[in-house]
Amino acid sequence: MINLSVVILTKNEEKDIGNCLESVAGWANEIIVIDDESSDKTVDIARQYTDKIIIKKMEIEGRHRNFAYSNAKNLWVLSLDADERVTPELKKEIEEVLKTNPRENGFTIPRRNYIGSYWVRYGGWYPSPQLKLFKKDKFRFEEVEIHGRAFMDDPCGHLKSDIIHYTYRNLEDFLGKLNRQTTLEALKWFKQNKPMRLDRFIWRTIDRFARTYIGKRGYKDGFMGFVVAYYAALYQFISYLKYRELTLERRKTR
Repeated sequence: MINLSVVILTKNEEKDIGNCLESVAGWANEIIVIDDESSDKTVDIARQYTDKIIIKKMEIEGRHRNFAYSNAKNLWVLSLDADERVTPELKKEIEEVLKTNPRENGFTIPRRNYIGSYWVRYGGWYPSPQLKLFKKDKFRFEEVEIHGRAFMDDPCGHLKSDIIHYTYRNLEDFLGKLNRQTTLEALKWFKQNKPMRLDRFIWRTIDRFARTYIGKRGYKDGFMGFVVAYYAALYQFISYLKYRELTLERRKTR
């Protein structure tokens, strides 16, 4: 085993958590599951792989992640979500890199993103590298509700092997998560009191579709590429509508 803490955040992930844990079991010497008060069998399944399970309600994602990483006993942390899998090739690459006592403070890892069984190769979805492997004392997450940024001291390296990411189980799951994420996005803008104009968001909606479908060659994924681009555009506009609703409600209460 190598001195690596794998940290996984969960919330009602009984369909995914077993496969995620199986992909890291037996080679990382610490696995930590931070569970957001799951009501399904997530925790029961996780106990088959680790006894380090912390139950904590998530309020702000970035703060939740920073708490999770602070519980790692090792210097090096691999951050995973329950719908992610470490490939054998990535496992080998991580083992080889950490044995060299690298000068880098962290490494990005490419993600192979799926909708159902379809691997989305274009539209900016691949390789879509994420800062997933890092020294815990050199890394922090922006403490916002959604789409927080990762901050780490240089230097940063880049691994070549993929994480498998089952992003959405199907299109219904895709739409459901879009609904939840746009609510959080609108709330973030509302708390930051950002000025938002309708004309700006009409442009952002059109621009997001064009950049995803044409600029990032989403058309090469065929119909699924069109769906991805359409959802990307929809995200912008629905976030604006929810933000506008929040601001109108605030005006009514004044």
